[in-house]
Amino acid sequence: MHKLMASAYKEFLLLIRDIGGIAILFIMPLVLIVTITLIQDSTFKTVSDAKIPILVVNNDNGNVSETILKGLGESNAFEVNIKESEDVAKDLVFKGKYQLAIIIPENLSSGLEQKVTQNVDGIIEKFGFEEDTDSLPKETIKSKEVKLYFDPATQMTFKSSVKNGIDKMVAEIETKSIYKAFQEQISDDPTEVIFETENFITFKEILPKENNKEIIPNSVQHNVPAWTLFAIFFIIVPLSINIVKEKSQGTFVRLRTNPVSYATVLGGKTLIYLVVCLIQFVLMLLVGVYLFPAIGLPTLDVSGRLPLLFVVAIFAGLAAIGLGLLLGTIAKTQEQSAPFGATFVVILAALGGVWVPVFVMPKLMQTLSNISPMNWGLNAFYDVFLRHGSLLDILPEISLLFLFFLATTFIAIVYNEKKNTV
Repeated sequence: MHKLMASAYKEFLLLIRDIGGIAILFIMPLVLIVTITLIQDSTFKTVSDAKIPILVVNNDNGNVSETILKGLGESNAFEVNIKESEDVAKDLVFKGKYQLAIIIPENLSSGLEQKVTQNVDGIIEKFGFEEDTDSLPKETIKSKEVKLYFDPATQMTFKSSVKNGIDKMVAEIETKSIYKAFQEQISDDPTEVIFETENFITFKEILPKENNKEIIPNSVQHNVPAWTLFAIFFIIVPLSINIVKEKSQGTFVRLRTNPVSYATVLGGKTLIYLVVCLIQFVLMLLVGVYLFPAIGLPTLDVSGRLPLLFVVAIFAGLAAIGLGLLLGTIAKTQEQSAPFGATFVVILAALGGVWVPVFVMPKLMQTLSNISPMNWGLNAFYDVFLRHGSLLDILPEISLLFLFFLATTFIAIVYNEKKNTV
């Protein structure tokens, strides 16, 4: 134990003498998490919190166009700006000034009314409620086209959601027009309600509740665990560089002349860098609880979850340290360990779901994500933050993280012994 504490003390002295390294370990992750959370916060807000300015060119000026404009306004998703010219609207959108322009065609209301009346009359005739008028040629009514201009930089998800919303709105208008035409044919009393136009099938999202209050996920609950993991795993860079530097400076040769095993040396590094990981974790939590509300972001709710969160952080830190020990043991120069370590962390983050949610990845990448320790840690954090899981729920993830630490540390020790065997 004395040798382990002495090794840990040596690592502590090396760490505190590197002020720049400490700044990178503690300050940069905080800047990263604040920046990313501010950027992504709007994607987690309700639609009413962030309106998208769009352009509308109304060439119809009828009942249908009024209904469309009313629907766009009531959706609280868009800030509607009326333009007179399609060319002007198209030019503004294609230059990136607006995300979307909707062009309502001429005679849309009258054309829809004629088409519906024609179809209803045809149905009434087939059922024999009116005299046969087959001898009269039916007027051909051309379909109308609502044009949508999107900014070329607009993402496909936004395009799809807008198209689906407008398609649903137009379908409701057509349905109500058909009901109205039938009612005018069947009843002479315009106030009599024959057809109910309210939707029979509706959708309701059921959210988990705590103390009879719905739990709505926000950007902070997603970003704090994700970028905390990223910061924790990034310590493999300074840790591996530290090991390589000791090898190049001859420190390891001096240690081998003393009765100290390589496992003890790695144990000292593990203790110190685990403390570093926990300090990073605490700083991230403090930012989420105190700084985020001050800059207009949601508050990170950690009430009743701190013990489990620290458990996850400890095992995630051990996994990161094991990877750093292995990389530092195998690498021969700092030029090998630093670029590889930084790149490998980014790859693990991408596979683990830090950058992009796993469920939107291709099937192959979803399968590969299961081998990323960041994915295990992220799922464990989500179990605690969002799913209100217990220790039993996170046991599979933390077990994988601990096994990863044991495996990487064991490989590092075996590799070192084999390399130094004469």
